[in-house]
Amino acid sequence: MIVYLICYAASWIFARFGLYYLSGAALFLAAGYLYVYDYRRSGNLIHLRGLFSCFWVGGQGAACLKLSKLQTDWALQTWICFFLALVGFWITFEVLDRLMGGNERFTMNRYRQRSTVRPLFFCIVGLTVISAAAFVTEAAVLGFIPVLVRGVPHAYSAFHMTGLHYVTVSCVLIPAMTVLYFEQGGSRSGRKNGLIVLCTLVSIAIPILCVSRFQLVFAVILAVFTFCASQKNVSPWLFVAAVVALIPCYVLLTVARSHDVTYLNGIFEMKNSRMPIFVSQPYIYIANNYENFDCLVKALPAHTWGIRMLFPVWALTGLKFLYPYLVSFPIYVDKTELTTVTLIYDAYYDFGIIGVLVFACILGAVCFFLVEKLREMKNPMGYLFYGQMAIYMMLSFFTTWFSNPTTWFYFLVTAVLTFYCSVSRR
Repeated sequence: MIVYLICYAASWIFARFGLYYLSGAALFLAAGYLYVYDYRRSGNLIHLRGLFSCFWVGGQGAACLKLSKLQTDWALQTWICFFLALVGFWITFEVLDRLMGGNERFTMNRYRQRSTVRPLFFCIVGLTVISAAAFVTEAAVLGFIPVLVRGVPHAYSAFHMTGLHYVTVSCVLIPAMTVLYFEQGGSRSGRKNGLIVLCTLVSIAIPILCVSRFQLVFAVILAVFTFCASQKNVSPWLFVAAVVALIPCYVLLTVARSHDVTYLNGIFEMKNSRMPIFVSQPYIYIANNYENFDCLVKALPAHTWGIRMLFPVWALTGLKFLYPYLVSFPIYVDKTELTTVTLIYDAYYDFGIIGVLVFACILGAVCFFLVEKLREMKNPMGYLFYGQMAIYMMLSFFTTWFSNPTTWFYFLVTAVLTFYCSVSRR
């Protein structure tokens, strides 16, 4: 933490004097150090605090480079919020680890019994059928499939039936469940194993047909993280290989969404107009989220005292249709096409700086207990839950995961499947 404090202070000072490259470099150094610190102590490649520290601080470092004309100097309050988000999370985790933690090294009591193969089989097949049926229903009612639409950059946004779309996108859990199925040994029947492979292909095809790059990336990374969680020693190159394999799919879906280079460069407004799109696109999708938070800090007239963070309740219960004012608050961003925000956006929207700190502390406590639980996981679906949390920590710069109804729907589906596997095993 001392290293982080020094690097953060240096980054703030460099930014004040317009030395943006040095400001970003200081935070990159801190991000790398924080991840290596947790990885070396635990031996866990996807240690939740390590992931959050690396990607939250590293994402802020990318934003500090100021490579786009959209980016401006941040308010002091913005710097304080970014600082407290990491410190609150990190120190809460550290205090609990010293008071209640087990062995430092990741010595997992690996749960592997063939009794889980049968319930996993029915979970995968059942969820695939339900998700595919929801997709077909949406396509039939709406009258189009996004991948077949040309010249409409936001076709996926229109492919949405209230309530039902949550079921459609639940297919992203299936590749990770397939990993667990074969990790437990699979079936002795070649037909059953073949059916599982078919279900996995269907689950990957649905995001492609929806031209949803995010759902495709989420499905693949979740499968990798679930595998990492269920194994004791995993090479870091596995994650690198998964990212490399995703690149051509990501590019093809970008083309299918009618997002050409001219269109994207016009949105991103990079200072170097000759910067390749494969550099500017991931950069702006990371860096501009911090800019949007700064817009919120500078423009928010009043806090909403919990209403924003309770959006999943309003959405999943349907209360947002009965009482529209519950969800009628504006989103503050620097450009209408770039609406992704950071993990702490709604915490600040509701309660300001105090909300950011309390939210970070709660999240740190939850992640501590999950890391400890991973040592003695008794149900294979627990790895699926851990894998989801690992993604949310890794993509902490991307959106307000825990104010997103889809996140809680995934958690609900995982809880139901966990209960089914537990009952079936007994």
